[in-house]
Amino acid sequence: MRRLVASVVLAMAAMISSASAWEHWGGDAGGTRFSPLSQITPGNVTRLVEAWRFHTGDLITRPPAMMRRSKFEATPLLVEGSLIFCTPFNEVVALNPATGRVRWRTDPGIPADFKPGNRWVCRGVTHWRDPRAEANAACASRIVMGTNDARVIALDAKTGERCAGFGKHGEIELDPGMPLDYAGEFQVTSPPVVARDTIVVGSSIADNRRVDAPRGIVRAFDARTGEARWTWDPLIPDGIEAGHANVWAPMSVDIDRGLVFLPTSSPSPDFYGGRRPGNDAHANSVVALRIETGERVWAFQTVHHDVWDYDVPAQPTLARIDIGGGPRDVVIQATKMGFVFVLDRDTGQPIWPVEERPVPQGAVAGESLSPTQPFPTHVPPLLPQRLNLDKPFGVTFWDRDACGEQLKSGRYDGLFTPPSTQGTLLFPMTGGGVNWGGVAYDPIRQVMFANTSRAVHRITLIPRAQAQNYKPPSGTEFGPQRGAPFAMTRTLVTSPLGMPCNPPPWGAMVAVDLKDGKILWESQVGTTEDMAPLGVALKTGTPLVSGVLATAGGVVFTGAMDAYLRAFDAATGKELWQGRLPVPGVANPMTYAIDGEQYVVIGAGGHSESGTSIGDGVVAFRLARDGEAPSWWSIYIDRPGGRLRAGLMVGGVLVLGLLVASVVWWTRRRRARVA
Repeated sequence: MRRLVASVVLAMAAMISSASAWEHWGGDAGGTRFSPLSQITPGNVTRLVEAWRFHTGDLITRPPAMMRRSKFEATPLLVEGSLIFCTPFNEVVALNPATGRVRWRTDPGIPADFKPGNRWVCRGVTHWRDPRAEANAACASRIVMGTNDARVIALDAKTGERCAGFGKHGEIELDPGMPLDYAGEFQVTSPPVVARDTIVVGSSIADNRRVDAPRGIVRAFDARTGEARWTWDPLIPDGIEAGHANVWAPMSVDIDRGLVFLPTSSPSPDFYGGRRPGNDAHANSVVALRIETGERVWAFQTVHHDVWDYDVPAQPTLARIDIGGGPRDVVIQATKMGFVFVLDRDTGQPIWPVEERPVPQGAVAGESLSPTQPFPTHVPPLLPQRLNLDKPFGVTFWDRDACGEQLKSGRYDGLFTPPSTQGTLLFPMTGGGVNWGGVAYDPIRQVMFANTSRAVHRITLIPRAQAQNYKPPSGTEFGPQRGAPFAMTRTLVTSPLGMPCNPPPWGAMVAVDLKDGKILWESQVGTTEDMAPLGVALKTGTPLVSGVLATAGGVVFTGAMDAYLRAFDAATGKELWQGRLPVPGVANPMTYAIDGEQYVVIGAGGHSESGTSIGDGVVAFRLARDGEAPSWWSIYIDRPGGRLRAGLMVGGVLVLGLLVASVVWWTRRRRARVA
């Protein structure tokens, strides 16, 4: 107990010393997304007001075609007294954190006609301070960013100027190692990590184009000069005829151990693995490398021979949990399937048993499925993993019947049903469970908070002979999978009204006591207000690809696919507050303190891939000051259902006005007749 108390005190002291800052994408190098700030509590969170709102100007200056393919997923950093973030187009902006006014901004100049394979997106930038440089020297404090056109750029954190001694004129061009189908096939979407004078960067590679796709090589560079240090290929063994297994999601670092933790993705192509027999080496794995050399220390695979696009999609979270004889340093890895694997940080071995269980077989010709998949036993799944085909969802009988026909026409044998020419139902969907937003971990309560998405994909394999001139239906993704005997289509299973065919909630936040392996609560997040006609706010939850912010004040924050930032009670899951945003905030919120006031900030620019409205905003909230109170508008209109209420109020006023006008007209006419 004394060791536990001492370790918690030391950890909290380290966090409190930098409580006012948010210097890493995930809050700290281990990605806990937890802040020791406690000014905002369940007792006063309803007094939050908008402090400032900033617009990048992209809606005006960027071509509409670029905006229609953009996803604003950035989490700002608070470093060098500025709030620094990247737009989806890799423009880096530094703001005054108290006012939202621009201090500097710089644009890497990616051409408007560039077409990134995975849309325009930049999840964040990375900060590094050179311990050898004098405090006021140019680029002693740096912002490092990967770009959509596959560059790594270093900027002075105080001025935004290029670091001239880094690479060529402040940038490195990444070499994909082979000819590309098109320039945007290979890009960088998540922030690099920097530690021990080493930059480590992953890549995002367009899915389902070809078997011989670019390899998912991880690259490391000298943080000062940009000189190449090492590379590591997740598909090292010979005989794997595939590419990818790339690290597109954020990484984390244990600075003391000198380890970088990688979440690797599936090999190419996603839905046919006949050209890559076996378990596919270190694809779909959590991998620990020595950051200075690239030497592999350990790897743990979460999916064997993936044919479901079940990448490891989220930043590995480094935490300390009190287990039996004392605290253990662990890696928490949440997955698209809703599983949570908890691994020893030094060895990669599961802290609690993981069982290899039989999974559905009967794949298409030429495929070689794994007979089993790993199932964690201590922490329960974060969402239901079985789809009830007899209970489709629909707001009308017609809607429900249409959903029922869709669900029963596909092949479905439960989790890990292989893709088929009939059309296989995938639940959780390929973007389901936990996605790139990752999880938050409260080290005081030892509780994990995670957003989850719950919807169904239909994956259909198209024989090569039929794929030549195949024209997919509207709203259906088509992947040629060149080099494989099948192309593929992927579509979200929805009703004629556009709603998911599985029963809600379609998005929910889950709190888990990791020590005891218990789900403490589940709370659905989001409504249909910004997607349904007339602003009808059905409390169904929305898909949640972004993450959660946890605070020592006992409040948990998150955005959703509707245009609100929400606050929940960390102890009970009760929704406490909603703050209206210009468009949905499909990004991870963060928090910091300036002049004794705690702010909560979220990027609010929408998400084209999810079909939301698109914007270019960043919004900050803080507690109302003395003499300042939340407005009537924010209390009654800027909350779920507010648009409908406003419409009803306006409509009611108009109807009342018409009634009064009619009475006056009728009275005057009657008097005129009498006269």
